[in-house]
Amino acid sequence: MDYKKYADETLEKVKVKMKEVAKRNAHKVPYITTNGKYDDRDGSQISWWTNGFWGGLMWEMEKLTGDKFYADLACELEDKQDANLMDYDGLDHDNGFKWLLTSVYHYKKDGNAASKNRGLIAATNLAGRYNVAGHFIRAWNDHVRKDDDDRGWAIIDCMMNLPLLYWAYEEIKDPRFLHIARSHADRTIECFIRDDGSVCHIVKFDPFTGERVESYGGQGYAHGSSWTRGQAWAIYGFTLSYMHTGDVKYLNTAKKVANYFIANTPESGLIPCDFRQPESPNYEDTTAAAIAACGMIEIAKHSEGRDKDVYMNAALKMLKAIDEKSADWDPKTDNITTKGTVAYHDGEKETGILYGDYFFIEALMKLSGIDFFQW
Repeated sequence: MDYKKYADETLEKVKVKMKEVAKRNAHKVPYITTNGKYDDRDGSQISWWTNGFWGGLMWEMEKLTGDKFYADLACELEDKQDANLMDYDGLDHDNGFKWLLTSVYHYKKDGNAASKNRGLIAATNLAGRYNVAGHFIRAWNDHVRKDDDDRGWAIIDCMMNLPLLYWAYEEIKDPRFLHIARSHADRTIECFIRDDGSVCHIVKFDPFTGERVESYGGQGYAHGSSWTRGQAWAIYGFTLSYMHTGDVKYLNTAKKVANYFIANTPESGLIPCDFRQPESPNYEDTTAAAIAACGMIEIAKHSEGRDKDVYMNAALKMLKAIDEKSADWDPKTDNITTKGTVAYHDGEKETGILYGDYFFIEALMKLSGIDFFQW
């Protein structure tokens, strides 16, 4: 299979669609679609965890087209996020999603001093969430669940936010950022990754002793099940930790989770919300597929022989399934990916979700060989 040819052809469709989408949503902070139209998380929802993805997607389009229009929209979003940066309650484990794709990329691109400052503030806040006793970065803030003490909660998603700490270490050479990132990654291997390669979404620790207490099903089907987006966060997140540190245990962990993911991928290539969900309702999640594809493409770059082909072919299978069965290429609608599911039991089901489009495009850019990397 000519991966580059396929990616190039598909990216041409992306360019046509995104030109109209960006014009319609130029001054929004989009997240999710209803009837093909994005909502707006500006204003009172500026601290929402996905808000950096619009800026990241605009930088993707600027790279693909060279059109300054997209860069201007990315910078506008970055400026809006200053309201989040000055809101303690709005800062959490997702600082990486918010500022890696916006400020850190902007700084790397042209040395913008304000963007560097924003990135370092966000990284310092993220590092400040580190629990010394438990060796983990705390998830969320108080009262995620009214009936539980969530001060000791950690989630698999945080693996994708660690590159903000790796970048801060690489930028100012303060080893505290590196120590915290690696300590959290090590603890995640120990407490989140099951023997079969499946992954817990939420793990609760005693915040005072650091002891692992229990795990929760979170956004998956049930406790002990296999929420696919959590699997995908682990695949890509551990691969990124390997890329930043060179520690092969992180790559081996990413492969372990990826192998489980591949073994459970349906013949159709369409990824369910949870690999252990019942036959009905059978929700799909294109966001999990796109994220996992990004991770597997990077794993392939660090593999040889048959392993390389296994991961590349698995990524391509999922991307083609999205393109052919779960994508909307009509420029009159806002989303490309159509079957994103936030959570099995609550939240939006099988709809357009912004980060599904972001990771779908990122994966295609990787296949195309375009030099673009935000993590």
